[in-house]
Amino acid sequence: MTKLTNPTSPTNPTISGATAALHPDRHHRRGWWWKTLLVGFALWVVTIVVTAATGNVNLVPTLVLLGSFLVPFCVVLFAVERVQGSVSTLQLVLAFFVGGICGVLGASVLESRLHESVWVFVVVGFIEEFVKGAILVVVGWRVVPKTARQGALLGATIGAGFAAFESAGYAFNAAISAGGIDLPSLLQTEVVRAILSPVGHVLWTALLGAVVFGVASRGDRFRWSFAVPLAYAGVAMLHALWDSTSEIASTLALVLTGNAAALRRGFLPSGMEQAVGDLATTLYVVGIAVDAAIGVTVLVLVLRHARTAARARG
Repeated sequence: MTKLTNPTSPTNPTISGATAALHPDRHHRRGWWWKTLLVGFALWVVTIVVTAATGNVNLVPTLVLLGSFLVPFCVVLFAVERVQGSVSTLQLVLAFFVGGICGVLGASVLESRLHESVWVFVVVGFIEEFVKGAILVVVGWRVVPKTARQGALLGATIGAGFAAFESAGYAFNAAISAGGIDLPSLLQTEVVRAILSPVGHVLWTALLGAVVFGVASRGDRFRWSFAVPLAYAGVAMLHALWDSTSEIASTLALVLTGNAAALRRGFLPSGMEQAVGDLATTLYVVGIAVDAAIGVTVLVLVLRHARTAARARG
């Protein structure tokens, strides 16, 4: 005699799967990214106070790691709360660490023979975005479904890993000085890079991921399209513009203040340093904001186009 299965029973695999889809893990969408950000920031402040009060240099690595990884890791948590399909939390965490480490190692090897030139920032932009793009393809090879949104989340995770490890290196260099540990310089470096990281590596790789996965969305397999190299060239140029903004701002400040001749002489007239420095800082902030605004706008347009195309396909 065949035993009948109760269709409403929790042991019924069909009902259990549907229930799991309708009621995801209760920890999955609770805003852990901003809670972690607040708690991590508080711990960072406490570590600064204790380090300054005790002069214990053993706490410097804690400051470097906490300040460099806090914001990028919160980006990963943000992606975890929104990712769908076959991407697991473990895969995202591995993409963050493995992608970040392989990214900075690969970029360091490829950039080791570069020399100072007018085009160095462009070359660096193409190298680093190529390394992150290659990691994105490897990590996302079996990700299903392949949608622009999934690609943006996975790309943001890989970009966050790259940003975290790169920021740790910059923070370490800033902390080392002839007189010992330079705590103010370390903290300034961490604050600036933490604020800018979501609209730097995170944004660029998210944009590239959105295009690469968006092109593959119809068959869930990576496909060739002219949109892919176009997106790669676009994010590489945004990267290059970002890196060269400081030099561009300084040059424009000299020209706008009537000190263009200082470019040839190598020094400024007496009393002009402050005016040129203030204008250069303003232009730098404006340049960074414009670069970030372009990247965000293009990413929004790519995701909107992909969503419209998906609706048109039914």
